[in-house]
Amino acid sequence: MDASAKLTFARLSPRKTRLIADLVRGKAIQNALNILRFSPKPSAKLLAKLLKSAVANAEQKGVSDVDLLYVKTIYVDGGACLKRSLPRAMGRASRIRKPTSHIQVVLSDKK
Repeated sequence: MDASAKLTFARLSPRKTRLIADLVRGKAIQNALNILRFSPKPSAKLLAKLLKSAVANAEQKGVSDVDLLYVKTIYVDGGACLKRSLPRAMGRASRIRKPTSHIQVVLSDKK
């Protein structure tokens, strides 16, 4: 039985978040949470929270044993960019892009 959780418009760069998502793809849920707990990246905290949410969704669906869950798929897609400008010399402006991410996690149990 699959359980999923989704986080949209996270104020994280998708490229940097994919580095952390690649670490936990295919791992058991306890192993994945331990990896995220000791990762110094800011996106690791949000991914851990998202994994816990997916585990709670699995419990609501009635999975027999939560310890058998593993990360089946984890996607990090780019969201909308917040566009800001910074004043520069001689009346010009520089564009500042603040990227967002859409993250989706699917857990499955090993059978």
